[in-house]
Amino acid sequence: MLNPTSIDATAEQERLHVPAELDASLRARQAWISPKFLYDPLGSKLFEAICELPEYYPTRTEASVFAAFGGEIARTVGTGSTLIDLGAGNCAKAAGLFPLLHPAQYVPIDISAEFLQDAVARLQQRFRHIEMHPLGMDLSGPLNLPDTVRPERRLFFYPGSSIGNFTPDEARDFLQRVHAQCGHDGGLLIGIDLAKDHAVLDAAYDDALGVTAAFNLNVLNHVNRLLGADFDIRQWRHRGFYNADARRVEMHLEAKSAQLVSWRGGSRRFEAGEWIHTENSYKYRQSDAVGLLEQSGFAATKVWTDPQGWFAVIHARALSH
Repeated sequence: MLNPTSIDATAEQERLHVPAELDASLRARQAWISPKFLYDPLGSKLFEAICELPEYYPTRTEASVFAAFGGEIARTVGTGSTLIDLGAGNCAKAAGLFPLLHPAQYVPIDISAEFLQDAVARLQQRFRHIEMHPLGMDLSGPLNLPDTVRPERRLFFYPGSSIGNFTPDEARDFLQRVHAQCGHDGGLLIGIDLAKDHAVLDAAYDDALGVTAAFNLNVLNHVNRLLGADFDIRQWRHRGFYNADARRVEMHLEAKSAQLVSWRGGSRRFEAGEWIHTENSYKYRQSDAVGLLEQSGFAATKVWTDPQGWFAVIHARALSH
């Protein structure tokens, strides 16, 4: 059952906070744009293209883990859950698990409400027996699920190492919010990118075709629409690299020339070479990933990895409050 009303209402609430948030981040001493704004409809499609690139290992490596251990994952997790897909995107990863997990209800959540609604409408045609309630929601804020979401056996699904977009402290806070929604019998199935060779990481976030660059630059088009800004993307270039000291990949936009950018209620002069920070992607050691879950109220029950140890899929049950 598709419920577009809930997705529209929640998305409208989120939009009310956008202008003030963007204004503050662009005025900050080190300008930044939250990575959630990378995912407008075009950004979401560009990210789909990134996932097909030879340099971008996370998607195919995680998929290989699910392919190799799908049966074991299903036995560990169980069937008939309320599958809550955090940052669902095109819903493809969760849909790949439907034949194994047989969820009673599917609740995909994504900030790009329009893109999500289209994806779920197509998915509902294939899986008419699964009740579906898409929610447009900003995961950096409160995680308040409506009454339409079944309280029993909630399994939160957070693939793709999206947890890496948060700082470790933010990640713990986010997972604690997830834990608070798990109820007495809930759990988490999460994908976490593991630490690896720097050259592999650099290539994954600055590909030869320039798709990641287009994805990053498109955020300025999105900001232009949301804030009435006048960024000229031709005057910016993409920077993506691994910061070894911080144990994270960083994405930035670098000004090619000095320029004044204006938006409703504000403006800023950017000097040539000045950066806008758009995304982090933290990489974890396996022991640190398990520790993060434990600090957030979960107990890891099983860890699955690829043969190279590049990516981990972890199931964790929520401990009692």
